[in-house]
Amino acid sequence: MTSAPGRAPERLPGDGLPPARFKDLCLDAVDPHALGDFWARILHADLVDLRDGDTRVDGRPGRPGPESIWVNRVPEPRARKTRVHLDLRLRRSDPADLLAAGARLVREPDDEARWWVLADPDGNEFCAFAPRSDTVPGPFELVVDARDAIAQAAWWAGVVGGRVERDRNGAASVVGATGFPWAYWVFAPVTEPKTVKNRMHWDVDLTDDDCAALLDAGATLLREPDDDIDWWILADPEGNEFCAFAPQR
Repeated sequence: MTSAPGRAPERLPGDGLPPARFKDLCLDAVDPHALGDFWARILHADLVDLRDGDTRVDGRPGRPGPESIWVNRVPEPRARKTRVHLDLRLRRSDPADLLAAGARLVREPDDEARWWVLADPDGNEFCAFAPRSDTVPGPFELVVDARDAIAQAAWWAGVVGGRVERDRNGAASVVGATGFPWAYWVFAPVTEPKTVKNRMHWDVDLTDDDCAALLDAGATLLREPDDDIDWWILADPEGNEFCAFAPQR
């Protein structure tokens, strides 16, 4: 299961609205209840049992992040490095609260990377940064590994709107994307190609009744709606899977 359909904004001819808007995050899990409970606790969110083996982490009003994170049961455990992850801003000067909730310490800050790398109970890595007085604790960035960070950021800015910003280290960020719940959607340069299905993916709401505009832009169709699902499963130019939902009429 992935996330439920959402209502896309009405589009007027020639208004230049992007073909999609960011919707939700989805996370694969061998045990959706255990993993959903972990993320609900560290994000100060609510865990919803969907009664089909899956769970959903619902954000609370005033908290940073998407409205929901859908935690979907899969049979296979995580096998490779996580290519999509969240960056979190801590409440205190160390990640003790996250470790107490069940996170595992992967790497401590050093001279090159002044943040903690942690892993959730399923082994999905994420980063935790020291608190800042000008930001609310919680997730503040979605980070995606990319062979060509600039091209990936430009492609997604074309799909969900926003502008592309580059940094001196070769990363590129989408800022101001339609529906995106954080300040930055970061594409971080890596040398290795994507080889396995991502454990975390995102969903988008389409502004048209089908995904033709995304296919024309360079997306790959992986699965069409059928008797079991009523959304399209697509991949972006570097193979990152995402789901696209038609607008509700």
